[in-house]
Amino acid sequence: MNTYLFDFDGTLVDSMPTYVSSLLRILDDCGISYHSDIVKTITPLGIAGTADYFIKMGVKMPKEKIVQLMKHYMLEEYMYNIPAKENVTVVLKKLKERGASLNVLTASPHITLDSCLVRLGLFDLFDNIWSCDDFNTTKSNPEIYKMAAEKLGEKPENILFLDDNYNADKTAKEAGMLVCGVYDESSKDYVEEIKSVADYYIYNFSELLEMEKIN
Repeated sequence: MNTYLFDFDGTLVDSMPTYVSSLLRILDDCGISYHSDIVKTITPLGIAGTADYFIKMGVKMPKEKIVQLMKHYMLEEYMYNIPAKENVTVVLKKLKERGASLNVLTASPHITLDSCLVRLGLFDLFDNIWSCDDFNTTKSNPEIYKMAAEKLGEKPENILFLDDNYNADKTAKEAGMLVCGVYDESSKDYVEEIKSVADYYIYNFSELLEMEKIN
C-alpha cells in the first residue's frame, strides 16, 4: 500500500476528549439531553455538520455562532497541549521514507488541525491535509471519499483509510476504500463493530509497519 488517508482526532492525535467535550458543551450549556452514543454519530459530521445536527436537536442559535463557539472551545488545547498518539510520529516518518503518499481527511477545522500538526512537527509529512470543510460535506457521506480519491489520482480501492470511528470506517468502506480501524479509548465500546466493517484493525500505530500486506 502506498497511499494513506488518515483521520486526525483519535487516529493521529490523542484529542477525542477535547474534541467531543468542545462539541457537547454546546448541548450542555443549552440544557439539551443526548443519547449515550452521540459521539459515534457526531464525530464524522465535522463542526458544521454537528452544528446542523444540534440545531435539529433544539439548539436555538445561528449555525455560525455554534461553529464559532466550538472552535473557540477547542483552539487553545489544540495549539498548545494535545499530543500525537503513541508511535505516530516515527511510523509516519518511516512510511514517508518508503515513498508513501500520506494524507489527512478530518472533521476538524483547519484552525485547530493545522496548528496542531505544525506544533507536533507532522504538517510537512503530508501531501494533502483536508478538512470536511474543504469538500462542503461530511465523513458520513460516501462521496467525500470518492472526491478525495479523485484528488489523489487513485482508485478508492488503492487507498488505505484509517479512522477510529465506526461510522466513518463503514462509509469509507462503502465508497470502495480499504479500511483500517484504529483503537482509541473514546471508541473502545465499538471495537468489534469497527472490525466487522474494516479490512484491518490496529491497537497501536507500530502495527502499520508490521502489516505485511500493506508494506
